[in-house]
Amino acid sequence: MLAGALDVSTRVGHSLSGLRERLRDATSAAHRELDAQLSSFDLTVFSGYRRFLQANAGALLPLEAALVEAGVAEMFPDWPERARSQAIATDLARLGRDAQATVSVPPMTPGGVLGTMYVLEGSRLGAKFLLKTIANSADPRIGEATAYLGHGAGKRLWQSFLSRLQSEEACEEPYDEDEVIEAARAAFAAFERAADRA
Repeated sequence: MLAGALDVSTRVGHSLSGLRERLRDATSAAHRELDAQLSSFDLTVFSGYRRFLQANAGALLPLEAALVEAGVAEMFPDWPERARSQAIATDLARLGRDAQATVSVPPMTPGGVLGTMYVLEGSRLGAKFLLKTIANSADPRIGEATAYLGHGAGKRLWQSFLSRLQSEEACEEPYDEDEVIEAARAAFAAFERAADRA
């Protein structure tokens, strides 16, 4: 990247056209590491799938709570359709466990909300593939606990998130793009820590 290339306006709408690419590039290593870590859970057996859900809940619950505290619903009015804490709690209850936060996350700024939402909404894309893996399980209990992985299916939430990311309506205050990227990295790190503790 050219020196000074980041010295552009950081108001929403002025430089968001490339923010998705910058987020993808800046988090690609963390994304690969998390995928490798989560692939150690065998989703086709009861204990492995339950641990996978516990790992995800450990990070999802505090991240979504921090998003709510930061006013995510003002930036994303469809937040109730996006929130998955209840879905993962339902799945874990079906598998005989409570959903629990196992990591802590700091308060978020508007830029932090965007970076965190990038990670959470992007995870829906991988969920589709994981559901195919689960379909190969011989344990019917696993197939009955897919509210989290199937959440939002058919609603085009990723596409609408990207539109929001590129829209001036996403946030009314100036923010630092580096802050958005750092929040995305922090969200990946939260899932890694939760997976370590599952």
